[in-house]
Amino acid sequence: MVVLLLVIGAVWVLLMGVGLWEVCRCLLTTEIPAAIEHPVRLWVLHCLLQVLMAWGKILEKLRICSMPQFVRFVHDLQPLKTDPAVVVKDLRLGTIPVKLYQPKAPSCSPRPGIVFVHGGGTIFGSLKFYHRTCCRLSKESDSVVLAVGYRQPPEHRYPMIIVDCFAATICFLRSLDRYGVDPARVVICGDSVGGAVATLICQKLVKSSDLPKIRAQILVYAPVQLLDFQLPSYQQNRNVPLINLDFVYQCFVYYLDISPTWKNACLKGAHVPAEVWAKYRKWVSSENIPERFKKRGYKPLPPMPLNESAYLETNLLLDLINEPLLAEDEVVSRLPETCIISCEYDVLRDNSLLYKKRLEDLGVPVTWHHMEDGFHGVLSTIDMGFLSFPCSTRIMNNMAQFIKGL
Repeated sequence: MVVLLLVIGAVWVLLMGVGLWEVCRCLLTTEIPAAIEHPVRLWVLHCLLQVLMAWGKILEKLRICSMPQFVRFVHDLQPLKTDPAVVVKDLRLGTIPVKLYQPKAPSCSPRPGIVFVHGGGTIFGSLKFYHRTCCRLSKESDSVVLAVGYRQPPEHRYPMIIVDCFAATICFLRSLDRYGVDPARVVICGDSVGGAVATLICQKLVKSSDLPKIRAQILVYAPVQLLDFQLPSYQQNRNVPLINLDFVYQCFVYYLDISPTWKNACLKGAHVPAEVWAKYRKWVSSENIPERFKKRGYKPLPPMPLNESAYLETNLLLDLINEPLLAEDEVVSRLPETCIISCEYDVLRDNSLLYKKRLEDLGVPVTWHHMEDGFHGVLSTIDMGFLSFPCSTRIMNNMAQFIKGL
C-alpha cells in the first residue's frame, strides 16, 4: 500500500510539474494580440491545450497511448448538449461513423444539405467535440447537416481523411431523398483541415455527371497549400494561439508520417525543388497578398537551396491531393460558389487570401468574411461557456446567412 501511494504521489507530482512548466512556457512564448476580445480566455484555452499535449507526449513516450489519442479522449469527456430544436442521429455510412443533424420543425420543402468535415489538424477533433458546432449550424441555417467521423492519425495516416470524407459524401449524395435534402442545395463545408478536405472533395466531384452537383463550398480558415511557410501570416502569427507554426508542422508529422527533423528545412522552403517553385510561384507568391495584410511586419525571404534528403522524405507535402490551391485551372474554374472565412490572427490566414484570389481570377463567385479579431480554431469554441468568443458566433451567422441565400 505504501509503495502504491508513493507511485500515485510521484505520478501526481509529475503531472502537476508538467502542467506548471507548460503554463510558465505559455506565459513566456505565447503572443496574445491586443485586438482579440477576451485575451484571458484565449490564454487559458491555449494553456489547457498545451498541458494536455504535454501529458499526452509523456504517455506516448511510455507507449501507453499516442498524444493525439489522449487529447481526443479528454476532449470527448465533455457532456453532449442537446437542443430541442434539432434531432441528432448516430449513423454509419458503410464503415464510416457520421452524425446526422435535422431541424425538428417540419418543412414544406426539402432543406439544404451540408456535409461537414471537422478540423483539428487531422489529429484532434471528433464528432463529439464538434457536436455543438454542427447542432448550431443545422439550427441557424435550417439545414440537414452530415458530420463525418473520419479515421485519424497516428492509427490511420495519409490519405485516410480524404478517402473517408469522399466516400461519406458520395453515400450522402446518393440518398438525399431519405434525409429530406434538396439536391440543388448541397454544400460541402469544413473548418481548418476540414476546409481543405471540403474543397478537395469539390475538386474531385467537378467531373461527376451521375451525382447531384455541389451547390457551394464553405471554407473556414482552410490550409490549401503546403509549399510556402514564409508568407506574411506565418511570420506575423507564428506564436499566436490556438495553433502556432510548430504545431502546424507537428500535424504533418503525424498525418504524413514524416520525420520531425525536417522541420527547419520545410519551414524555410528547402523541401521544394526549383522547378516546383517556378511552376507554382504565380499562385503562392506573397505578391498575391493585399498590402494591408503586410503592415504588421513582413520580410520577404527567398526559399533556401534544395535539401535533397528533406525533399525525398517529405515529398508527400507536395502531392496535389494535399495542395488544393495548386489544382489545374480547368478544375478550379469549375468549382461551385464559395464562402471563405479568414481570421486576422491565424498563422494560416494567407492560405485563405491566396485561394480567394485564385478562385476570383478564374471566375468562381466568392463571398469573403474576414474576422479582424479572429484566431485559428475560434469556431470550435462556440457554445463553450466561459471559453466562448463572440467571433465564433459571427462566423456561424455568416455561414448560416450564406446557406440561406443559396
